[in-house]
Amino acid sequence: MVTIGVFDGTKLVTTMRTASDSNKLPDEYGLLLTNLLRLKGIEPSQITAICTCSVVPPLTATFQVVSNNFFDTEQFTITSGIKTGLPILYDSPRDVGSDRIVDAVAGVELYGAPLIIVDFGTATVFDAISNKREYVGGAIVPGVNISAEALFLNTSQLRRVELVAPDNPIGKNTTAALQSGLVFGYTDLVTGLVSRFKNELGENAKVIGTGGLAPIIAKHTNIFDDINLDLTLLGLNMLYAINRPDDKKD
Repeated sequence: MVTIGVFDGTKLVTTMRTASDSNKLPDEYGLLLTNLLRLKGIEPSQITAICTCSVVPPLTATFQVVSNNFFDTEQFTITSGIKTGLPILYDSPRDVGSDRIVDAVAGVELYGAPLIIVDFGTATVFDAISNKREYVGGAIVPGVNISAEALFLNTSQLRRVELVAPDNPIGKNTTAALQSGLVFGYTDLVTGLVSRFKNELGENAKVIGTGGLAPIIAKHTNIFDDINLDLTLLGLNMLYAINRPDDKKD
C-alpha cells in the first residue's frame, strides 16, 4: 500500500491510498498521482516538495522519477543518518526501518514518552521509546494479511476470509475458526507483547496504534490510548521540516 498525504505547512489537507506495485512504471504512477490530486481539487503545480519513506527500494527509485518528471522537484527520502532528534539505541541504528523512525518521531511529538507504537502494516511492528525519548527497540511479527494469505496458499482446505471477528472465539465452521485465529489471536498477541513492553518501559507508557488494520484489532482490546492512522504521514512532514535543504527553509 502506498499512502500519500498532502500538507499545507503543518496541516494535513488530504490523504490518498493506492496499491503498491514495484513493477508499475514511473509514468503509470505519475499519471495515477496527478489524477488523484486533481480529484481532490489539487493541481500538481501546487506541490512544491516531496518527501518519501519506503521499505521497497525499487519504489524509491520510481518515485524519484515521478518527482522529477511530474512535479519538477527533487524527492527527499528518509534514510538512516538523517536528523531526527531521537537517539537510536538499536545495536545497529542503520538497521531500523525508516518507517519505524518516522512513526517514533511523530509519536513522541504528539504523545510524549514513554511510548509504545504498534503499526499494523505488511508486518506488525512494535516500537518502544523510553521516558528519556530514546528509541530503544521493538518487535516484528508477520502482519495479519500475510498470515491469512500464507494459510490460504499453503493449505489445501483453507480459504481466504474477511478479517472480522466471529461471534465466538470457538469457531463452529472453518471460516469462523480462521477469523477467530486471525482477529482474536492477533489481538491477544498484541496485548501480550504490549504488556511485556510495559514491564520494561513502565506501566505509564502510552500505546498508539496505526496502520490500516489497527481499528479492527482496537475493537477487541482496551490497550490503546489512541488510534492514529496518519501517524507516518505526520512524521514525514516533521522530519522534512527538520532536514529540508537550506534553500527551502523560511
